[in-house]
Amino acid sequence: MPKDSTLIVPRIEDLDMIVFDVDGTLMDRDGMPIGLIDLVKRIEARGVTISLASGRTLPNLTPIHQALGLSGFIIAENGGVLWDGPRGQEIELRADGDRCRESIEWISTQMPGIDPSGIESNRWRETEWCISGSHDVDAMRELLESSKWSDLRVVGTGFAIHVTERGVNKKTALEIMLRRRGIKPDRVLSCGDGLNDVPMFELTGHSIAVNDRFDGVRTAAKSCTSRKGPEGVIEILTALNAGQG
Repeated sequence: MPKDSTLIVPRIEDLDMIVFDVDGTLMDRDGMPIGLIDLVKRIEARGVTISLASGRTLPNLTPIHQALGLSGFIIAENGGVLWDGPRGQEIELRADGDRCRESIEWISTQMPGIDPSGIESNRWRETEWCISGSHDVDAMRELLESSKWSDLRVVGTGFAIHVTERGVNKKTALEIMLRRRGIKPDRVLSCGDGLNDVPMFELTGHSIAVNDRFDGVRTAAKSCTSRKGPEGVIEILTALNAGQG
């Protein structure tokens, strides 16, 4: 349903964990805003664990996790890679990235203009493959559906176009990681800005979008911030620390 301009946050006492997307949420092209790290540390000090769920690769996310001093886990590659370093869990891969790369190489022969080498971080990707540019996502999906890679799916996030296996997303990954931590989804707040965040919005008891540019994101989240991106995260964390909700 459409959201009004009033941010609704849960009481901090009703949360065991907050799960943040990264690009367009915790940070943008200018990095993290001043004050965000301090607010994150104050939330963790009050007993709420913070985790990351992103389309980025694990090598891209571990420095962010360390810089913020988080006690939560990391979901990388949109659910393809799981790692809970603070609990001693080894890295777990949930998909075959080679097939995803091969499918993009084939699509590039059908859709001129697509660079199959994709984005720079592909050098670290293990469970999916990504390209950049304003390509026709629907056309890519149609091509895959009639190919030997029909089990794969295409997801546009606003930052890149991801190809991965069906059933691998932030929701299914989060279900696994929350179960291992013994945390109930209804005591989790998820925050994001893209269509790849919608699955985890559907799982968690609380969800906030920090950008309303995509209708599907705005309507899937239980609330929206008035400010965009990382500034919206500042808005959320300030409200939680102030005890609003």
